[in-house]
Amino acid sequence: MSRSSFFTNESMIRRVQRESVVALSGPRTLLMQAAHPVAFTGFFAHTGALDEPYERLQRTVRVLGLIGFGDKAEAQKATARVRAIHRRIHGELPEAAGRFPAGTPYSATDPDLLLWILACMADSALVVYQRYVRSLARDERDAFWQDYKVIGREFGLGDADMPEEIEDFELYMHDMVKGDDLFVTDAARELALGIVMRPPVPLRARPMLEVANFVTVGLLPPRVRRMYGFSWDPARALVLRGGAEYAKRVVVPLLPDRLRYRRRPRRAA
Repeated sequence: MSRSSFFTNESMIRRVQRESVVALSGPRTLLMQAAHPVAFTGFFAHTGALDEPYERLQRTVRVLGLIGFGDKAEAQKATARVRAIHRRIHGELPEAAGRFPAGTPYSATDPDLLLWILACMADSALVVYQRYVRSLARDERDAFWQDYKVIGREFGLGDADMPEEIEDFELYMHDMVKGDDLFVTDAARELALGIVMRPPVPLRARPMLEVANFVTVGLLPPRVRRMYGFSWDPARALVLRGGAEYAKRVVVPLLPDRLRYRRRPRRAA
């Protein structure tokens, strides 16, 4: 454990993110983020992320890995580069999307949009961890959110821009999912089908991809799932719940460490 890191091995963010199964939160995170039409345009369409989605995703994962597990100075250099890129990203919605009219301005430095991007990552990680590893007490969930606020500060958010405690965060997510900010555009739906749900994988990995897609769809909030047009029913919900309980009680506890835990990220090039 390096003293120059943002976190220690006892930090909740490391205890959650080290679990390999939490990688299942990635597709859900992307779909949640893309469900906000202004955030989608600013952070996906404008940046060219749709042209080279997997390369950009890998770069994002490396930066987050540096913050969570790497050297603090190196992580700060990486986030400074990201903030510099964000300052160049601004524009207007080309067409109306939900409650947002055509011409609505966006900027990648907008605290409201940055918070949504950050919150989707934190929320998805908590959802997957608690479903497949173990339930977390209130103070553990709060500690995890406090760790995520460190990430938020590195990407330009101030304390006043982020929910203070876990109850505030959970209320924020509830209000966002139930409110009128979210609207899945045709372009976001294409992202869901073409990039998130159908990534290029070897033929032998297709069955695992189908399992991951099943989990992703099942863990979305029902309203967001309907926005994307994904089908779901009580029988599938029962299968998802049963599989998660089996994984939590039997599979995950018995996995050897080399399979259960992620390897620490390499230093950035």
